[in-house]
Amino acid sequence: MPDIPVGSQIFDLVFHPTESLVFTGLLTGEVMAFTYDEQGNYDQKFTARPSKRSCRGLALSGDGSKLWAVGKGKGVHTLDVESGDDDGVIKLWDPRKPEALRSYTHHFDFISDFLWLDDKKHLVSSSGDGTLSVIDVRSKKVEPFAQSEDQEDELLSLATIKNGQKVIVGTQIGILSVFNRKSGWGDCVDRIPGHPHSIDALCNVPSHYPNAQSTILTGSSDGLLRAVQILPTKLLGVVADHGEFPIERIAVDRGGEGRWVGSVGHEEVLKLTDLKEVFEDDGDEEEVDEEDEDEDAAGGNKVDLVGGEEEKDDDDADVEAEEKSAVKKGKEKATEQDIGSDSDSDPGDEDDKEADVDEDEDGAGAGAGADSSDEEMFTDSRKRKKKPENDPMQMTKRKKGRNEIVTDPSFFADL
Repeated sequence: MPDIPVGSQIFDLVFHPTESLVFTGLLTGEVMAFTYDEQGNYDQKFTARPSKRSCRGLALSGDGSKLWAVGKGKGVHTLDVESGDDDGVIKLWDPRKPEALRSYTHHFDFISDFLWLDDKKHLVSSSGDGTLSVIDVRSKKVEPFAQSEDQEDELLSLATIKNGQKVIVGTQIGILSVFNRKSGWGDCVDRIPGHPHSIDALCNVPSHYPNAQSTILTGSSDGLLRAVQILPTKLLGVVADHGEFPIERIAVDRGGEGRWVGSVGHEEVLKLTDLKEVFEDDGDEEEVDEEDEDEDAAGGNKVDLVGGEEEKDDDDADVEAEEKSAVKKGKEKATEQDIGSDSDSDPGDEDDKEADVDEDEDGAGAGAGADSSDEEMFTDSRKRKKKPENDPMQMTKRKKGRNEIVTDPSFFADL
């Protein structure tokens, strides 16, 4: 989808929960709404300017019928139930009343992001003062339910993984801090480096994608929108590129379960990216990589097996060479002792020799049939093919290895 120009810097965006409609809050104080379709066409629906000061935040009611905006003019227009400001004050509002219900002043620097935990009715806030706080909106106390230790860095963005059990925090130095709700809010349990610049925005991916419960979208000040898998940590790829402009906000349409992700920075355009193309392509590449790994593993095993066979063939060749040499020497010796005897022998002697051979063969067969124990069979085989044993005390008798050189001991006398 082509970029949607708005003519001014965008501070926030929000998608309609059920329609192809997106709202943007601008530096000029305007709120602009755009419709879009699956083919990438878009159209401006309306423009409103509730304040002459910049619009810093937008929110929609659950059914999308009401749009609330907060801005630099310190006013809430058609109002949001919670808002934060540059002084670190968090205010809780009831749209039916003109005044804020409660104000929280435990942060002393700007409020960067909010996260709503519906199961506990807790509001999590991140601040530039380096702390994370949790507010129980059902309590009438003006103190937070919990507040973290100083993380020694500005906390800029919030998201959840693992069905809301872990909270991910983006920081100014590019670290993703992991908080485990079961371990409390005092300190993070893990820190994941890798981003070269600050992580200004975080967003969850739709739940129907693989590993969605451990994958988030990160918007960095280097202008790249990334897909990152956490625990185990893996960079899945770059989703969108804003060039040299930092990314300030990320949102997925259709209540976070849609096809399009919107990202905004300082380049005065709204960029919509098709998540379906990104994650389906990544899935196909992962399948190909797995097939290649399987083939490489099979090839590696094959190489090892081939190497083992070659070594085995070399040992067998050595044994066969020794046996042939012994047989040859025996034949030569027998020839020297019995030379001329063959010419004096008569046919009867040859018949007697053949008979002796037949008797030996019959006797061997009968013996095998009478006693068929495997132990004796292997013992006989070892007797026939037994190689000379190596005597560790007789080093001169040791067989030369492939990478060894046998030398006379006197060679070392002069060293």
